[in-house]
Amino acid sequence: MTRKPDGPLRRGWTTGACATAATKAALQRLWGGTFPQDVTITLPRGETPVFALAHTDEGPGWAEVGITKDAGDDPDVTHGALIKVRVSASSGGVIFRAGEGVGRVTRPGLPIPVGDPAINPVPRDMMTAVVAAQALAHGQPPDVTITVGIPGGAEIARRTWNPRLGIEGGLSILGTTGVVRPFSCAAWIASIHRGVDVARAAGLPHVAGCTGATSERVVQGLYDLPDHAMLDMGDFAGGMLKYLSRHPVAHVTIGGGIGKLAKLAQGELDLHSSRSQVDLGALARLVDQPQLAEAATALQAYQIAGKPLGEAVARKALAQVTDRFGAHMTFDIVVIDRAGEIIGRAAS
Repeated sequence: MTRKPDGPLRRGWTTGACATAATKAALQRLWGGTFPQDVTITLPRGETPVFALAHTDEGPGWAEVGITKDAGDDPDVTHGALIKVRVSASSGGVIFRAGEGVGRVTRPGLPIPVGDPAINPVPRDMMTAVVAAQALAHGQPPDVTITVGIPGGAEIARRTWNPRLGIEGGLSILGTTGVVRPFSCAAWIASIHRGVDVARAAGLPHVAGCTGATSERVVQGLYDLPDHAMLDMGDFAGGMLKYLSRHPVAHVTIGGGIGKLAKLAQGELDLHSSRSQVDLGALARLVDQPQLAEAATALQAYQIAGKPLGEAVARKALAQVTDRFGAHMTFDIVVIDRAGEIIGRAAS
């Protein structure tokens, strides 16, 4: 995870906000005769950001505007991407199309039907509201086809959860507030939730959440799980487990290194190093080896105590998640070392 910079952080704007601004500016050209220099929109919570136009184009019956996404100080992979919207007259209300670099939904479980462009409900609502307002202002029927594209989006999407969620061919147009709040982690947790939704819609009886790429590789191979059974938990064990408690599957595997899972064994649900710490004294008591309390890290404690510590951490972590979230699910824990070797397992 990218390190959070010091000092006040600058917020940014979602792809959905950029697409809405581009839609408004393009409609002004289509129906009003000129492209504006910049455009202001109203977001769901009342903010009124101003967007400069980075690209314009037009042809018979259509107009196109591009807005460069500014994610502020958030380490967003779409920061700097050009969000392009082409509007053209149509019939039957507002129709959304996926242009270059915007994906399509191929699996059930997401808030957009299979086969539709990956433009989420709130951005759709925002763009539809802009169409209605501009149509009224210019005396036009609110019948428009909106094609949203992101040049290079297919390549960027490989660095997101979209392929795992069954969104193929590009990025999603996202945002519930229109605002990117730096390092809020809301987008990560929302992606975990969507992963659960997709797994449940596919009828999967077994999903897995892991703290990193190595543990994910080990767990996926151990159980031969499909990609859409793998939830990108990262440090957000709580974000995953709380959602699963409301939307359960039959069985959940949690995998990770001994440091992260030692925190889970303590009852921590946020495993990030800045928000929780390993209690080395608790590790020492877990295996009745007082010298472990003097270790610098959980890994060093494991190097001293060996596999009995890995097994004890797995059992304790299993007890924690089963006691708190096991009303409708069973769990197992897989603890690995840095080389990807399994050093502890426990199952309910």
